[in-house]
Amino acid sequence: MPVVLRHYVAVVDAVNHRLGRVMMYGVFVMVAILLWSSVSKTFFVPSLWTLEVAQFAMVAYYILGGPYSIQLGSNVRMDLFYAGWSVKKKAWFDAFTVLVLIFYLCVLFYGGIGSTAYSLGHFGTEPFVFLKDLAVAFVTGGPDAAGEVLGYIERSPTAWRPYLWPIKAIMCLGFFLMLLQALSELIKDIARIRGEEI
Repeated sequence: MPVVLRHYVAVVDAVNHRLGRVMMYGVFVMVAILLWSSVSKTFFVPSLWTLEVAQFAMVAYYILGGPYSIQLGSNVRMDLFYAGWSVKKKAWFDAFTVLVLIFYLCVLFYGGIGSTAYSLGHFGTEPFVFLKDLAVAFVTGGPDAAGEVLGYIERSPTAWRPYLWPIKAIMCLGFFLMLLQALSELIKDIARIRGEEI
């Protein structure tokens, strides 16, 4: 395998491994939020924010932990035939299924970008152009210039009414990292097919 691909696999695996190890502690964040929810409902005035923050924490935990799960191979797999196959046959099968996963992640990422742009007030058909214009405005003119690019910012319809763009941006980041990890797994599968190990 070329050195560039080996370096790509090493960097992506390292980033997703570290992020996955950090996200494992997201369970404790969710427990703390839900514990506070129970305590506040029992002894104080119920908090409006706890349920939605717990949902947002769960989404971040699940989506940002996804690349690490792919890396460890802890995704659901039907081992009826797979367990008895040779390493090369498993690599062929994994390479095919990773290609399907890459297509699925591309669709999710595109939809996530569109949804994030919508939550920032873009109601057109070019979400990538809108986000590029927003980033350029922020870098060149600061928050005030970016504010002029933004439209009506989407909020949750609940009583607490938080902005939705932060969690949608986290979802896009997670889809992007999963896509990078899936490409890393494809490179490793191709290396196994060729009799190499990365």
